Amino acid sequence: MQQKVLILDFGSQYTQLIARRVRELNIFCEIFPFNSKNFELTNYKAVILSGSPSSVRTEEAPKPDLSKIKGKLPLLGVCFGAQYMAHNYGGKVAASNTREYGRANLSFVKSNESFFEGVNEGSQVWMSHSDTIVDLPENAELIASTHDVKNAAFKLTNETTFGIQFHPEVYHSKDGLKILSNFLVNIAKVKQDWTPDSFVESTVQKLKEQLGNDKVVLGLSGGVDSTVAATLLSKAIGDNLYCIFVNNGLLRKNEFENVLSQYKGMGLNVKGVDASARFLKELAEEADPEGKRKIIGRVFIEVFDDEAHLIEDVKWLAQGTIYPDVIESVSATGGPSATIKSHHNVGGLPDFMKLKIVEPLKMLFKDEVRRVGASLGIDSELLGRHPFPGPGLAIRILGDITAEKVRILQEVDAIFINGLKEWGLYNDVWQAGAILLPVNSVGVMGDERTYEKVVALRAVESTDGMTADWVNLPYEFLQKTSNQIINGVKGVNRVVYDISSKPPATIEWE
Repeated sequence: MQQKVLILDFGSQYTQLIARRVRELNIFCEIFPFNSKNFELTNYKAVILSGSPSSVRTEEAPKPDLSKIKGKLPLLGVCFGAQYMAHNYGGKVAASNTREYGRANLSFVKSNESFFEGVNEGSQVWMSHSDTIVDLPENAELIASTHDVKNAAFKLTNETTFGIQFHPEVYHSKDGLKILSNFLVNIAKVKQDWTPDSFVESTVQKLKEQLGNDKVVLGLSGGVDSTVAATLLSKAIGDNLYCIFVNNGLLRKNEFENVLSQYKGMGLNVKGVDASARFLKELAEEADPEGKRKIIGRVFIEVFDDEAHLIEDVKWLAQGTIYPDVIESVSATGGPSATIKSHHNVGGLPDFMKLKIVEPLKMLFKDEVRRVGASLGIDSELLGRHPFPGPGLAIRILGDITAEKVRILQEVDAIFINGLKEWGLYNDVWQAGAILLPVNSVGVMGDERTYEKVVALRAVESTDGMTADWVNLPYEFLQKTSNQIINGVKGVNRVVYDISSKPPATIEWE
């Protein structure tokens, strides 16, 4: 049986990063709220306590029951987790009177301490707390300090229990992955058996047992998640998987035909449905961004439902839902911190479809989905595709949607994306696209005055889309791309480049 690590979440913004780091070590882990009853401790080899926006000194702070964990399983408290253990087991936590946020360096590391094996004094770590551990519990031993934080790390004697006030999971902690490896692999003896190949093997077997000879329907989007989900399901149940790829008229230029051909070349049982006219008709004169999203979601459901009813005896709906969509999270008060979003390919199917749900990727992060896809032999071009919004070009056309506006934007987008590929820049960008602005500008072409559309180009770098920086594309590339667009796309006479980061701006303009 695969060995697992339990992460108890206290509402930290970094909790998902802990899980991603643990997975990088080829160790499977799961996140649950600290007060969840939905896990069985006997299934785990080690436990990690996350940080929190709360202070352990307040009545409202999370108060986990660690009686079945501490001293019985290897335990690591990170930031709030460390302070909670110090506060509740005989130490003292107080408000910090020195700055304890940002980069710091270890000024002391206990020699011959296995937790810090291979980590030297001077190693950079990342602090993010307003409280600090003033006194350690009597049975605690100091194992690391920084210049401003004396009790940066400790361990409890005669236990495999550790506390650290810095965040090893963030990129800025240079030896963070090494520290987690020391704790999980060397101390807790967790096996590193979580690999893409092992995931494919175990998931396909589970799908065979779960689905038997039942029929499954899946809405493909052309994106990485639904493609990998479809490939896993096809490997398990073959032609009992019915894939539906809907053209909403808002895809990139030639994307419907190209992706449909790719899917069929992969041996998937897929049907392409061109509903572009239906979508554009419903969107006519709708300019509000949320209004456009709701129309697209509703029409997709209608089209998908029509097609699903043409398949006899379908019992399951497959979705490409991934782990960040389903992680239970808690706020500082112990309640849900956010509403779990519905899957963008389906947008919430009507109750009358009465299909059971199967989500083969629901335990994977985005980067893991790509690695599993590579293990399945999926073409690298498909796996490396930039994220594309569910509503498609509708939220890149500011204002109302018309067929002519879609044509213009598709042409502009194709020049931009193809140019990124030709210049070897595509893989340096997390997401890129063009935006059609609801303004005309004066221009001169062939000594004649023009009054035509303005388009904005957008390219960002990011890891998960939560934050993003604009990409400093070469001026020569932007110059050539601008000339190609203005000379090659009728109706456009001005190109601008968006140099806004997220936050404060969003990646998409609507």
